[in-house]
Amino acid sequence: MKNLSDIRIELNYVTFQNMKLQRFYFVVFLLAFCSLQVMAADKASKAKADSVKTGWNFGALPAVSFDTDLGFQYGALVNFYNYGDGKRFPKYNHSLYLEISRFTKGSGVNRFYYTSDQLLKNFDFSLDMTYLTDQANDFYGFNGFESVLNKTWNDDQYAGSDYKSRMFYKFQQKLFRFKVDLQHKIGESHFKWVAGLNLHNINISSVDIDKLNKNKSGSELLPSVQTQPGLYEKYIQWGILPSGEADGGFVPELKAGIVYDTRDVTVNPMKGMWTEAVITTAPKFLGAETGFSRFSLTHRQYFTLIKNDLSFAYRLGWQQTIGGHVPFYYQSQMVTTVMTGYATNGLGGSRYLRGALRNRVYGDGVFYGNFELRWKFARANFINQKFYFGLNTFLDLGQVTKKIVIPTTLTSFIENRSDYFDPGAEKMHTTYGAGIRIVMNQNFVIALDYGRAVNEQDGSKGLYIGLNYLF
Repeated sequence: MKNLSDIRIELNYVTFQNMKLQRFYFVVFLLAFCSLQVMAADKASKAKADSVKTGWNFGALPAVSFDTDLGFQYGALVNFYNYGDGKRFPKYNHSLYLEISRFTKGSGVNRFYYTSDQLLKNFDFSLDMTYLTDQANDFYGFNGFESVLNKTWNDDQYAGSDYKSRMFYKFQQKLFRFKVDLQHKIGESHFKWVAGLNLHNINISSVDIDKLNKNKSGSELLPSVQTQPGLYEKYIQWGILPSGEADGGFVPELKAGIVYDTRDVTVNPMKGMWTEAVITTAPKFLGAETGFSRFSLTHRQYFTLIKNDLSFAYRLGWQQTIGGHVPFYYQSQMVTTVMTGYATNGLGGSRYLRGALRNRVYGDGVFYGNFELRWKFARANFINQKFYFGLNTFLDLGQVTKKIVIPTTLTSFIENRSDYFDPGAEKMHTTYGAGIRIVMNQNFVIALDYGRAVNEQDGSKGLYIGLNYLF
């Protein structure tokens, strides 16, 4: 027979799960309600459905959310588009994106992103300047499933004898990024060469427990990292994270490659392909603390299943170190020529493995695949803008192809080693789910995705609200 504490724990868990479901259902209801309102407005303006946009247009959203450890998020984002005389619509001449948001406990996003194929004659140009502060960045170890995830260690909903801290799989990170990319068409072909410069300055430290404990008491208080070291602190103690890398560093990265692009439109193509092969290198003569080179190959292809309405899209990617040593603090960063979001983190989370834990898959080489059915189920004119509404279903895959070497001499002395390491366990990580899109003028995309992980070692589920199609 269950005692009162067991019943209380179960009730708390059910309440917690119901709260998460209610938030999800509310978002879905809100988007569906907006869709119905816009479709109703369309009846009075059907004749304008094929009009083009000219001059400057913009889409704006408030940035509002809540997280137990980060606090409330407040701020806004806006995306300006210039279509010129409209002859190229839905292609734009200039796009300027700005986001400034804060969490009440210190984390934040500060981003400016500009892209244009008109600023420099015959060049595709993009510029990104971003400063990200993350009070609790996820870290689950190296090589995917070979690093064991103990869910009870950081789950305070079941604060039993196995519980350690909500921050056990976390560290604090501050990242500044300056990124410039150029593409230039080769003759009359669909090929382009690409070149770029990426500057990253990354600072890493233990989670600021004192800050997170502010205004808390009793069982709500988190243990200090001295009392209860997290995985990041343990990796430092064991020597897996070298002292010169554990606190971050500066990475100047040069990029060169080739792109083959036959897409009919840039955002949510209905046909064509987009393939790129890129080599990046971080040379010491530019100030890199450790030199390295990486190769990235990405192929995206789009098929029309029902004209204008239903398409199938997939992306296959492979990224691997081909020379030197990639420092720990840069392993999670993915090579990309076009950014569809402020984060370029690797496998796990909103950009590559929706439904898996953020940064779950660290590796010196990784493969990933994303497969989507995209349905535009309604179109409308509203507030003098053109909208369409989409539903997506997706399957995401990923796996380490080249492991980060952890010498056994560094781990053989660890007590309960099997709680942290499972050599040979890495295999394909799989997630699946569905999403909703609200798209204005075929370029400004509000995105909601809900994904589930197949293997519980990847977590359980994830809900993501942001901008743009995945690829």
